[in-house]
Amino acid sequence: MDGGGFEGGFARPAPVPKMVADFVQFLYRHIRERNINEVYVMYSATFPHLSERFFKGVTWPPVEAVLHLVDGDHVFGLLYKEMYYRHLYASTKPTLEQRIDSWANYRELFSVILGSNLNMLLPNIWLWDMVDEFVYQFQSFCQYRGKLAGKSPEDLDLLKTAEGMWEPQAVVAFLNELVTRSGIREELAQPGAVDNLYKTEGYGALSNVRRMLGYFSLVGLLRVYSILGDYTSALKSMAPLHPFLRKSLFVTKIPLACITFFYYVGFAYCMMQRWLDAAKCFNFILGYIAKAKHQTRGAAYEQILKKNEQMYALLACATALCPTANRLLDEAVSNMLREKYGEKVRSMTNGSSDTYEELFTYACPKFVSPAGPDFANPAANTNMEAFRAQLRIFMAVVEERKHLPSLKQFLKLYSSIPLSKLASLAEIDMDTLKQQLGLLRQSTQVVTWTTGDPLAGAPVPAGDVEFSVEQQDGEEMVVVAEPKAKIVKGDFLVRHIARFEEIVRELDALPRTQQPAAPAGSGTAVVAN
Repeated sequence: MDGGGFEGGFARPAPVPKMVADFVQFLYRHIRERNINEVYVMYSATFPHLSERFFKGVTWPPVEAVLHLVDGDHVFGLLYKEMYYRHLYASTKPTLEQRIDSWANYRELFSVILGSNLNMLLPNIWLWDMVDEFVYQFQSFCQYRGKLAGKSPEDLDLLKTAEGMWEPQAVVAFLNELVTRSGIREELAQPGAVDNLYKTEGYGALSNVRRMLGYFSLVGLLRVYSILGDYTSALKSMAPLHPFLRKSLFVTKIPLACITFFYYVGFAYCMMQRWLDAAKCFNFILGYIAKAKHQTRGAAYEQILKKNEQMYALLACATALCPTANRLLDEAVSNMLREKYGEKVRSMTNGSSDTYEELFTYACPKFVSPAGPDFANPAANTNMEAFRAQLRIFMAVVEERKHLPSLKQFLKLYSSIPLSKLASLAEIDMDTLKQQLGLLRQSTQVVTWTTGDPLAGAPVPAGDVEFSVEQQDGEEMVVVAEPKAKIVKGDFLVRHIARFEEIVRELDALPRTQQPAAPAGSGTAVVAN
């Protein structure tokens, strides 16, 4: 770690609790000695414990209070402040000055990482948290400045002069630079690259920091573009990470990173009307959460539970808009979806726009506006404008398809039916009926990924009703041909064989009870029922 004190030296302020002083000194020593296992324990266990014991609802001591404990080391001071502000955001409400100071710290920390020959190993979970918090604080700042009402004149004046502070272009530039300078895209293009990500000792410049920050910045870019509403850029920016080539995803080793990745990929697919791809993503990650959530506690556990509920809500929307997506779901996910949102899915299938809007509002990310606030109109709320813009896009799709469920139900009742009669039954005019039939025909071919990058896709059959419009005896008729449902016997058998084996293992693990011996001379045998 590069030494050197903060400018102007450092003073000895009020003493900090001994346990905190010991923590700072031991963490500094372990980082200097490159003892990554000890650093991991101190970061993931000791820091949360001390935060809960000494700093619940208050901040850790400022960096100036601990610098004398670590020889005024500049880089350690930046790392300490990164943890300091992360705890501050989690436990208190940051002031505008604190938001600005945290931005300055990230900017300096990333500049040091990008421009220095580091001799430092940090746990991957810390490096993920660093990128995740950077994007979260950007999102939080945009939400803060998006609502001017109620802010003091001093804060408004400070916001006006804070040009470039947490700006989307600056945040994207830092993440892109971390990706580029790490060479992670080129590394992941090599055979066996994911296995190499586990290795820390002896790699390159003896540091995993730049390399793994670059890796996690791919997920950071996905999230930033998603909350800005640019879903094509979101899926492009995360390359070469691939949601459908999961054996090559190191991100699955860190639960919150994996959940973040699949949540935003699945949401982007929903907004691009790629319902099958969204369902594939949510199906995988919901099964992953079912296993991972029991291994996590604390604030991370609450985050996982919330994302779990949000993704079930998005999956409910996807299956209501494209019922074929249900065939892609594992039995456990399908059962849980039915339990949580069965009534709402039925409501959406029956054409309830309000239910779609309710679930979208609950499950979507907090969108931000790429433009700054309008100081001439302090009553404006750019956060709501950003949200309403995305809601309008989603609801336009819902509105466009609102007659399709009832049309499908009518078509399933007939082998052929005159257009005029169908329009009467559906209670819509002929022009609307023809537009809806054209849309229904389009919806039977859904674009989904088969090979290539995550944006690539090919149309596949996704309808449960096939029909054509023909002239018969001078009248336009809808001729219906219901395709036979394909029964995928292989998948069915594999699932049930696996379940049978699991039951056998559970039975074998049960303790065996001994039957009491029959009394001597009783002349009877003990029969086990």
